[in-house]
Amino acid sequence: PLPQESVDPQKTAFVLRKAWTLYSVTPLYRFRRARLRDYARLLGAFIAAEKRKGLAVEVGVELDIKVALATLADLRGSELDQAALLVQLSSRSQASSRSSEDKLVWSGWFCSVFGDDLSENVPEDFTSLPLFLSHGPESYTALVGSWFQKTFDCCFRRLAISPQNLSWMVAMWAGCKLDRAASAVELVFSVPRLAQPLDISYAIHPEDAKALWDTVQKTPGEITQEEVDVFMDCLYAHFHRHFKIHLSAAKLVKVSTAVAAAHCDGMVKILQSQYLPGVLMLLTELAISQIQ
Repeated sequence: PLPQESVDPQKTAFVLRKAWTLYSVTPLYRFRRARLRDYARLLGAFIAAEKRKGLAVEVGVELDIKVALATLADLRGSELDQAALLVQLSSRSQASSRSSEDKLVWSGWFCSVFGDDLSENVPEDFTSLPLFLSHGPESYTALVGSWFQKTFDCCFRRLAISPQNLSWMVAMWAGCKLDRAASAVELVFSVPRLAQPLDISYAIHPEDAKALWDTVQKTPGEITQEEVDVFMDCLYAHFHRHFKIHLSAAKLVKVSTAVAAAHCDGMVKILQSQYLPGVLMLLTELAISQIQ
């Protein structure tokens, strides 16, 4: 994941160091960016009605939950990509004054970073934003997802990350150059078929992990499955030499590096703004592969 200088760190700061839950989303039908204010009002009314057990709520009245929709032009890979869409839900306490600040309770955003494969084949009336990330209570994610699915005839699906894709992530991210001291590279494995759950955590010094990757990678900027396999096999061999445990027989469930962390359940935490486009490009690719 190559660093990209064009990303404004201030505009993308809200993305960093939060645990985001991943979803893939089929293209939105008849979505119009000129109507974002209307969509915010309609979504707000929908959430209020759902929270009040289906009682009708008039669009535009003062609600407990405020909805904001905004375009994030910085979060895309190329001109072919649609600009990202941010959805935020804020809560205002009944007791607080009108002048007090609203409290942000949930965030979600749609994006496509180098998602050309999907956008090129999408008919004119559809908008391709295949990756959706949410942070906050699942109940709000379900409400927002439900409204978007009904309004734009799209489909949300949780995006799990396979052990093979986690291997790719740890290999790529361990090889990234960082300006300041990096945290350890950590892999977490789940041991199957045991009466009691057992996880094995394997931490590697970041400089050692990068040195290993540099010896494995043949062409800088390019990565092959063979290189990822060799990288992982070297880590497994080192662990077996010290602990006589075959990690290849366990399931890789989580990887953590200084660039980002990812869990097989489809949770990601991005830590470095300079590698944000590269991480999102990989996640966009996973989302598209699930849709196709």
